[in-house]
Amino acid sequence: MPDRSSLPVSSPTETRLAYLSLLCTMIMFGSAFASSKIVVSEMPATVAAALRFAGGGIVLALMAVLFRDRTRVISYRAMLSAALAGLIGVFGYNVFFFWALTLAPSLDGSIIIPVLSPLLTSGLMIGFGRETAAPSRLAGLLIGLIGAAIFLYGAGNARVSNGRLWGDMLFLLAAGCWATYSILSKTLLAKGSLGALQATACATSGGALGLILLAAPQWSTVAWGSISPTVWFNVFFLIVGPTALASMLYFYGLRHVKASSATLMMLLVPACGAFFSIALLGETLALLQCIGVLVLILGALIALNPFRLARR
Repeated sequence: MPDRSSLPVSSPTETRLAYLSLLCTMIMFGSAFASSKIVVSEMPATVAAALRFAGGGIVLALMAVLFRDRTRVISYRAMLSAALAGLIGVFGYNVFFFWALTLAPSLDGSIIIPVLSPLLTSGLMIGFGRETAAPSRLAGLLIGLIGAAIFLYGAGNARVSNGRLWGDMLFLLAAGCWATYSILSKTLLAKGSLGALQATACATSGGALGLILLAAPQWSTVAWGSISPTVWFNVFFLIVGPTALASMLYFYGLRHVKASSATLMMLLVPACGAFFSIALLGETLALLQCIGVLVLILGALIALNPFRLARR
């Protein structure tokens, strides 16, 4: 990934808009967990994921055409790179995400993914030599891993479902996909070959194609006529909100702030996700899981140091 000095310089207004975009993104991301759980209650996980991102890819493609920068020369190599990144951030993430929802409460995912993603992003960037391995970073990563272990142990002892622990492990893999996707996306945008909207559309379309092919054997098994209006409403909401609009806003924010700063804001998602999961689905956490959540968040705050980022 290029150094900060090699990235386009953002004005104070652009920076403020970037953080506002990321804030709206995190609210929509938080709502997606409960909404997706409702959808998988009446259709296979692979079909639900394919519907969400096929629809989102179409919406984003239309927006990319309508709002494209006509002065920018489109690089088809960059489009292919974005589509390949989408195989990790859209296809890989959602295979694990929707599969996990069939085994574990959406509340678990709304905590594991947004809290672990910035930790994993920071760890990967340190591993690639893109960020400094400061003692506070290493300590925060270690504390975060301990928190994750406590949370997963609590899931294994929770009396909700025998598959809850396995579902939480899949959420963990989804978080790894998202962390990798954030770094790849930042690198792609830094090259300037694609606008944020065009990159989002290519990544979503590339991932959606993989999801459609994966779900193909199950299309004929779905009882389409018996799907409730509530589920269809949530499918539409997922396509327009947490997929199309949120992805566009996330890419915009990612263009003007560091990848670690953007993923740091994902710490807002647990609060939003917990609200929707509790209010709409009545889900709960075991006491040991709550302790794990607190340790996870503490580790993320120590590793990423929001006060230092704010000073920057």
